Amino acid sequence: MNAFQLKQELILRISRIEDIDFLNAIKTILDYNKKEPIIELTADQEEELLYASKEGKNGNVIPQSEMDQKVEEWLSGK
Repeated sequence: MNAFQLKQELILRISRIEDIDFLNAIKTILDYNKKEPIIELTADQEEELLYASKEGKNGNVIPQSEMDQKVEEWLSGK
């Protein structure tokens, strides 16, 4: 049985289940199997993130509205 056939069989069997507790158990298993993407950072990127985090903790931040304005100006070539 290939992956497609197995998925079809599971879908059919699950669609026939009426027991809510059993369905919740299946959902728990499926949720547990979710994999979050892992982002690989270069040493420079990691250093930049650590620096930014430190700056934020020290209160060296600007409001989002000000940052949005700076980005708009940068994009428009001002």
